[in-house]
Amino acid sequence: MFGVAGFKNSGKTTLTSRLVTELTARGFKVSTIKHAHHGFDLDQKGRDSFIHRQAGAHEVAIVSGSRWAILHELRGNEEPTFEDMLARLSPCDIVIVEGFKREAYPKIEVRRLDLDHPALAPDDVNIVAIACDDPLVDQEVPVFTRDDAENITDFVIDHLGLRKS
Repeated sequence: MFGVAGFKNSGKTTLTSRLVTELTARGFKVSTIKHAHHGFDLDQKGRDSFIHRQAGAHEVAIVSGSRWAILHELRGNEEPTFEDMLARLSPCDIVIVEGFKREAYPKIEVRRLDLDHPALAPDDVNIVAIACDDPLVDQEVPVFTRDDAENITDFVIDHLGLRKS
């Protein structure tokens, strides 16, 4: 498991997708977990599955020849924990986590200096690298440019000791 952490609009999703692309191109089976701080909907208003949920269904399974999903409505219950969601994933070589920045797993911090957000690395021992849009000096961890997906992927593979199965 390896994470991509940072503040809104720092480039987390861009880096996550590039890591997934690089890792899968190198033969790894990759899954992702993404935390959303806001409501989201994978369904479309007017579709049958949307109507099922609106009618009060606890879970709605949508199945086709190319993918499946289960939409689970919390209906006032607590958000599942990170560990709960991780346990629901099928076996894979690596899980890339976007968000969940306070959880204890190795991660890379993504920074955009023009956003003027506080750095996460000084207060989080789980940040093992930084991806930034500007060269940073005097850092305790390796620093990459945000668009250097190839070298960041090499770092992730080395850091986790991954080997293709």
